Amino acid sequence: MHYRIAVVPGDGIGPEVTEQAVRAMEAAGEKFGISFTFNRVLAGGAAIDARGECLPEDTVEACKASDAVLLGAVGGPKWDALPGEQRPEKALLGLRKSLGLYANLRPAAVFPELADASPLKREILNQGLDLLIVRELTGGIYFGERGHKETEMGYAAYDVEQYSTGEIERIARTAFQMAEKRRGRVTSVDKANVLDTSRLWRKTVTEIAEDYPDVELNHFYVDNASMQLVRDPSQFDVILTSNLFGDILSDEASQITGSIGMLPSASLGEGNFGMYEPVHGSAPDIAGTGKANPIAAILSAAMLLRFTLNQPGAADAIEDAVKQFLKDGFRTCDIAGGGDFCTTEEAGRRICERIREI
Repeated sequence: MHYRIAVVPGDGIGPEVTEQAVRAMEAAGEKFGISFTFNRVLAGGAAIDARGECLPEDTVEACKASDAVLLGAVGGPKWDALPGEQRPEKALLGLRKSLGLYANLRPAAVFPELADASPLKREILNQGLDLLIVRELTGGIYFGERGHKETEMGYAAYDVEQYSTGEIERIARTAFQMAEKRRGRVTSVDKANVLDTSRLWRKTVTEIAEDYPDVELNHFYVDNASMQLVRDPSQFDVILTSNLFGDILSDEASQITGSIGMLPSASLGEGNFGMYEPVHGSAPDIAGTGKANPIAAILSAAMLLRFTLNQPGAADAIEDAVKQFLKDGFRTCDIAGGGDFCTTEEAGRRICERIREI
């Protein structure tokens, strides 16, 4: 079994954590008879510096020609003065759109060894925190009409939120199918008391739910959902929501687990083709210091093996190795609580050792 993986190292700590994810995939591949060709391509700030544009066309073509994409992180203050269409972050939107990646999966769970790192009280965590946010990724306000105009109050800018029934139906089906494999509950998050797009969202999701009789559906307004996430996260199984709301709620969910450096994500399209990346950003302030936590990138590689390559054994090996790494008392800087910590490279090496031992 041989697979071609496009690797977009990106900016800041992106190249450091992505390299450890590649090493973990190679270690799992050795164990399960899988080989890879990793094709490293440019996007984001690195592409701007080298090529004068954030998303070169040959990067898009290389990603399309691959079985899956592994992404580090893009952006940083170095490029903040660029116009919006030229900024590194635009590469992410461009990749998602070009590759047809409409479903973003962001799991959030607490490792028992890291419970004290969460800002939530232990009695709340003891009730359970294991949820999956399913975020629509190629529609909504991020891709809607935008512009500027003069108003009575002066110069104004606007961004339009728009969703079609087709966009809502396909992301809703993804959420219900994920819930069928988990605990059978979907919470759809919207703002239907105010927004027409949310009223269409709620109506469409409710209709799709009829095709999944074994899955329980309920609806939350986004403000209530954000409050409930910190009050009682155990009530959630799968959270289904729009591009904008999902962007905000998934970062909130990641932080209550204890560290954003622990959480992976997957962006999927038709046929389970996907791009996989850690939830965290490029963190340029710690780039090159060895302080970056590679676990989110490594777990993103496990998701790639599970969802796109259909290699559950290799995915389990990586996830079990991360759990054993933590059980053995090793910590990266962000979860060390001020004590001794493993460097980025050391953490990757120790996790790979455990992959080979499992």
